[in-house]
Amino acid sequence: MIKIFVIDGNGAASERVFDTESIRIGRSSKLDLSLADPAMSRQHARIWSADGRWHIEDMGSRNGTYVNQDRLEDARELQPGDRISVGSCVLELRDQSGDVWSAAAASTNASGHTLYRSAAELVQQDLPGRKTDTGDEQAVLRLAERLRILNEVHQALDQSIELDELLEMILDRAFDHLRPQEGAIYLADEDGSVRRAASRAVNGGNAATLDSHSLVEEVMERRQAALVLDAESDQRFNQAVSLISAGVRSLVAAPLLDPSGAVGMIVLSSTLAVRQFEEPDMELLASLASVAAMRIRNIRLAAEAAERQQLEQEVKLARRIQVALLPKAIPEPSGYVISGGNIPSRGVSGDFFKVIRTADESGCAIFVADVSGKGMAASLLTASLEALSAGPIEDGLPPHRIFNRVSRLLFERTPPEKFATAFLAMLDPETGGFHYANGGHNPGFLVRANGETHLLTSTGPPLGVMPAAEYREKTASLQVGDTLLVYTDGISEAENADEEEFGEERLLEVAVENRNAAPKGLAAAIERAVEEFVGGVPFKDDRTLVIVQRES
Repeated sequence: MIKIFVIDGNGAASERVFDTESIRIGRSSKLDLSLADPAMSRQHARIWSADGRWHIEDMGSRNGTYVNQDRLEDARELQPGDRISVGSCVLELRDQSGDVWSAAAASTNASGHTLYRSAAELVQQDLPGRKTDTGDEQAVLRLAERLRILNEVHQALDQSIELDELLEMILDRAFDHLRPQEGAIYLADEDGSVRRAASRAVNGGNAATLDSHSLVEEVMERRQAALVLDAESDQRFNQAVSLISAGVRSLVAAPLLDPSGAVGMIVLSSTLAVRQFEEPDMELLASLASVAAMRIRNIRLAAEAAERQQLEQEVKLARRIQVALLPKAIPEPSGYVISGGNIPSRGVSGDFFKVIRTADESGCAIFVADVSGKGMAASLLTASLEALSAGPIEDGLPPHRIFNRVSRLLFERTPPEKFATAFLAMLDPETGGFHYANGGHNPGFLVRANGETHLLTSTGPPLGVMPAAEYREKTASLQVGDTLLVYTDGISEAENADEEEFGEERLLEVAVENRNAAPKGLAAAIERAVEEFVGGVPFKDDRTLVIVQRES
């Protein structure tokens, strides 16, 4: 019987027991030891026993099999304490009478060149509740000293400072307590790249020699603290010309861990002539990195909060500007009652409406538009649309001619994916007749006093989608007791928890049932019906509604 202890790429340890003389290892679930490691081949390696001795061979794996950092070329006999690297996992064999397994003990590199330990486990050692053998006086003293240093670091870093200043203070403490020749802090950016954010060297340099892809992979990606006793003897680093040529031999590194993962790492180095880092140095650096990561996280959260606050102020300002573009008072020609309103789904709206008398007072324009997209970008486009349409509407031009002009100008001023659907009616208050154009917008509803309904459908494409679009014009009329209802799809496409839309049919039913109500009463009835339908589900789109009723 043989035990195999496995440390995965995240530092988690597990134990497997085998009562067989041949153990096949790889990603395949059909093997004796199956490990879900993407860096491992389906059939990676085999361990077998012959004459009471254990041997190992590579099975043609893509990334190779290593024993104590040496890549296997041929089968070889395993010695007590040998550590096997397959993919990002580390294996160690123990017989049945071996010591009780512990993740901390398993992470020591038997080659004597490199030590990797789970950073999370090292930090746990500093918790107040950690048990320490009171008979081991040196262990107690080491723990007390580490706690004293960490308390000092906490106090030093517990200030309201900028990120660059914080990183320099972290290097201050690292140099004070660990006395490296060079040190650097690397931070991960949002795009996943890693940059050197701060560095220092006792000779006044910038510690450029600490740039190492291997170190990033081992420390940040695998969340391990690393102690490299001799970089030249470690296969991961002996190809790094920048390290070796600079005389760097001893390295200690730790990841900056927050709840989302590794946000960076801190690396210290020295030549062997000056000092060789030891395991207590790695433990102290891992603890210092934990404190630093917490402070970095706090600074970033504070910066994000300030940015959000600034954005909220900008959104409020944009909304005030946008509201100023909406009608302050809706003109009501004699014999008509008009109601209009806009509710943004976010701070600002991509919907727009206006009700305006023409310059000669002979007509009344009812204009509703819905710009593609939401938020700030959509609100900017509504302002542009309002500016482009204001003059022609006030001049009393026919709706289809206004759309012909505005669509062309909008196309020239916006990217292809930006456009607007719109409905424009020009009402003659004397007769109740009106001309309208519908640029790809939801159909307007014309509800007669007797409950009969007519849909005022599209007469051309959305505004701004084509360099030259031609819009047709249609006519209709409002008789005494009739109601014209124009809306945006934020109402008809409001969804409930089952992702079912409110729909135009329900909207039309509510309009017919409440056709005798005044426009504000009808608008309230529609809002109640939509609210009841969605059942508390947040609205995804802006809602705009304009109602024109000819009084009986």
